[in-house]
Amino acid sequence: MTDAVEHAPPLDLTLAQQTLAAQPFSRLVGAELTAFGDGAATLEIPLRPELLQQNGFVHGGVLSYAADNGITFAAGTALGPAVLTSGFSIQYVRPATGARLLARAAVAHASRRQAVVRCDLLTVDGEGAETLCALAQGTVRATG
Repeated sequence: MTDAVEHAPPLDLTLAQQTLAAQPFSRLVGAELTAFGDGAATLEIPLRPELLQQNGFVHGGVLSYAADNGITFAAGTALGPAVLTSGFSIQYVRPATGARLLARAAVAHASRRQAVVRCDLLTVDGEGAETLCALAQGTVRATG
């Protein structure tokens, strides 16, 4: 029996963007994959009122979503397309406000079946200035 996971095409930016677009929740938040390759990925989310909490800051769930997906896509550059996050932690360092949210993730270590990835979460204001708002680290495993 042929295992479809074994024969999946390697990911490039276009295929990775299509994979993200196939996730209904990613479409709901408006996530975009703007960089992908060489052990790193960047996920961007345009911020709008529906993504904020009661005090006007980006909701922690949105930050966690961005970290999880950024971590998983970065790991996919090292492990291939069949991956799942096995766990991650996030530290919020300041309230997040701005026009866009960036999740910049980079593989810190990868073996054949597992990758450990760091992710910086930054907000971008109207002039393009970036502010660090959270840090995350996660472990991703190959499923194939």
